[in-house]
Formats: sequence, structure tokens, C-alpha cells
Amino acid sequence: MTTQQKVTVQLVRSPIGCKESHRATVRGLGLRKIRSTSELVDTPEVRGMINKISYLVKVL
Repeated sequence: MTTQQKVTVQLVRSPIGCKESHRATVRGLGLRKIRSTSELVDTPEVRGMINKISYLVKVL
């Protein structure tokens, strides 16, 4: 059985005042409130989402 790599992201800035698409990306990553964390499978799609909102999140 293969183990998939995981990446943990934490929301560190509020998406208020950001573009609607960036807010949707935050929600798509499973983040709600500031300092909420989400553990996701490390795929190119997830990496692209993290890169898009890199100024709002921190990779743990």
C-alpha cells in the first residue's frame, strides 16, 4: 500500500477584501477561520491553490 504525501496549511490572514476567487480557494482548501488548519494530499492541484493564496496561508 502506498502512502500519499500530506501537506498541512494554516490560514494566517483574513480573506476579507480579497478577490472572490481567492476566497473561494480558501474555502476549497477547507479553511474557515484564522489559524484553522487543514491536512491535504500533496497534489499539483493543491500546490497550485496554495501558490495562488500564498499571502494568506502558511504551510506547516
